[in-house]
Amino acid sequence: MAKRMLLSILLIILLVLTGTLVFSLSQAYITGSVTDEIFDYSYTKAVCTSANYCQDYEIRCSNKDVISMSPITGAAVQFSSDWKDPRDKEDIEKLC
Repeated sequence: MAKRMLLSILLIILLVLTGTLVFSLSQAYITGSVTDEIFDYSYTKAVCTSANYCQDYEIRCSNKDVISMSPITGAAVQFSSDWKDPRDKEDIEKLC
C-alpha cells in the first residue's frame, strides 16, 4: 500500500515537472515577428485646433512612426476661447 502511494506521488510529480518543462520551452523561443509586434501599439489622444475644438483620435504606431489616425465618433468637445490646454507642449505635439 505504501509503495503504491509513493509510486502515485512520484508519477504526479513527474507529470507536473514534464508539463512545466514543455510549457517553459514552448514560451522560450521569440521569433522576429513577435519582437516586431512589441513595438506596434495604439492609444487615444485628444487633438485640438487653434479654435479649442478637441477631437479624440485612435493613433496607431509602429516604433515611433504613425501608422494611422482615426477620429473616434462622438468624442469631441468645443472649449471656450479662453481655455488653455493643460498638457505640456511636448505631450500635445508628440504622437508616437
